[in-house]
Amino acid sequence: MGLDFAIDELLASGWTTLDLSGCDCRSDGTFYPNVARVNREFGESGFSLAVRHVQLFDCFRAEWRDASGATVGAVVGKSEAEAAVYALAQLRRQVAAAC
Repeated sequence: MGLDFAIDELLASGWTTLDLSGCDCRSDGTFYPNVARVNREFGESGFSLAVRHVQLFDCFRAEWRDASGATVGAVVGKSEAEAAVYALAQLRRQVAAAC
């Protein structure tokens, strides 16, 4: 997948860079949220995010839960940032679909 794909998916979900605090910048100048910012956005949406390294497959798994502790979704990525950004893109799509 790659970080670039995850960032593109996040931008396609309607996420904007109106607030650049907690953002990193990729080589083309596009800003995207760092892992701490992604965690903050999950919290503000009423969800918790956990990103962990899966050593067996050398990847990172991002899993989010609702307030009751039920798993709502999960994604994997090659890096912690990729998994977190892609998870935020998927959460934004889930929330939009529920409305």
